[in-house]
Amino acid sequence: MTPLYEKNKLTVYNSLTGNKEEFVPINSPFVGMYVCGPTVYSDVHLGNCRTFISFDMMFRYLEHLGYNVRYVRNITDAGHLENDADEGEDKIAKKARIEQLEPMEIVQQYTVGFRKVMSLFNAHAPSIEPTATGHIIEQIEMVKDILEKGLAYEVNGSVYFDVEKYNKSAHYGILSGRNIEELISGTRELDGQSEKRSPLDFALWKKASPSHIMRWPSPWGVGFPGWHLECSVMSTKYLGEQFDIHGGGMDLKFPHHECEIAQNHATHGAHSVKYWLHGNMLTLNGKRMSKSTGNTILPEELFSGDNTILEKGFHPSVVRFFMMQAHYRSVLDFSNDALVAAEKGYIRLTEAMKKMQSLQVSKTTEGLDVASWVDTLYGVMNDDFNTPMAIAQMFEAAKFINGISDGKLKITASDLEILSSTMNAFFFDVLALQLPQEGNADKLDAAVQVLIDLRMGARADKNWALSDEIRDKLADGGIMLKDGKDGTTYSVE
Repeated sequence: MTPLYEKNKLTVYNSLTGNKEEFVPINSPFVGMYVCGPTVYSDVHLGNCRTFISFDMMFRYLEHLGYNVRYVRNITDAGHLENDADEGEDKIAKKARIEQLEPMEIVQQYTVGFRKVMSLFNAHAPSIEPTATGHIIEQIEMVKDILEKGLAYEVNGSVYFDVEKYNKSAHYGILSGRNIEELISGTRELDGQSEKRSPLDFALWKKASPSHIMRWPSPWGVGFPGWHLECSVMSTKYLGEQFDIHGGGMDLKFPHHECEIAQNHATHGAHSVKYWLHGNMLTLNGKRMSKSTGNTILPEELFSGDNTILEKGFHPSVVRFFMMQAHYRSVLDFSNDALVAAEKGYIRLTEAMKKMQSLQVSKTTEGLDVASWVDTLYGVMNDDFNTPMAIAQMFEAAKFINGISDGKLKITASDLEILSSTMNAFFFDVLALQLPQEGNADKLDAAVQVLIDLRMGARADKNWALSDEIRDKLADGGIMLKDGKDGTTYSVE
């Protein structure tokens, strides 16, 4: 069977070139994809979730097309200092000090929490999920290599990347579109306390102060790796010196990804990544999400409704559907009204998916050219993973399904097979949506109705004692029965 990627020309927006380009893997059908994962010092927030859900969708679509994808997403459990800087306290070590716990207890707690949340969003686990602390040796080796090539320098037990020297033979700023003169003019002069030769230089290895909890021996003394280093090491270790896709949030383009490019180029003599893909931010009620201002909501609060921002809780699949209704490169505003609207659309689509399972077939198809619809659906999805346009096409199919169900339109058996397989593939496999489970209210209705029926039977048999017992037991549980001329109803007190 011919793989789908051979007849689908996927294009992706490459942040490195600023253009949409045809996706041609380095070693097809194998695809290497690296995505910067979370720093596990606090609960993952929805903005992070959106990024990981977007790349989960890409992972799924690439696999749907028939590619063999190795998806690597790291866990940052060391080296990420406050304010993404080269000075200050390690974010995980700081949380460990505040909580009076071992740093690895903090790491374990929030890694488990992150995986739980992503599972609720029905996201696939990556193929490999390496940690920074698990690759200290490899990071030290990369630092040694860059030093040997003369593109870094050691000062008092710390090692810094020499940006200006690197820029003489390469381009620091190639991803973010900045040039080094602008970067220099935009930075403050170094004070006399700094070890750096230039404010643009960044840490490859930092000397650990006596109070720094997370520390490892190295050729330059006891210290810890710089934040940028881990991604260069782990991406190339598991995907090779050149690989296909590197992804992350837009906020990581500079300096994190820019530094990765410089480190990889210094080590391997070439650019490691063919396509750089970046997801955009999630705002809340028109404002940037921020813990400091309180304009934020955790996934668990979103699902449970235990918050002051939304009128109720929303199922993870509704939230995922809401995110898929916006292109991954566009800013998405999160609000109660937007989620309510998304829920209505999600329900409409899921109802059509259920109806599709029991459609009656005819000798002709009337109302939709199914083959043309399939081509259009793949066409929009192949345009840089355009999920909002793909969902629009799925709604077109939903209207067609409803028309068949109402007896106004027709479909042949062969067209129904194509329609069903395509809708199922996109709904379940690519968008990773789930059909809603029977709600608790529905289950309560069913259970109480059984008891009402038993009570009615007891009354018909003039078994007043059993009838009263059922009524009283329900009342004890807060369920009040009311007998009327139209039968018995109940209310929950």
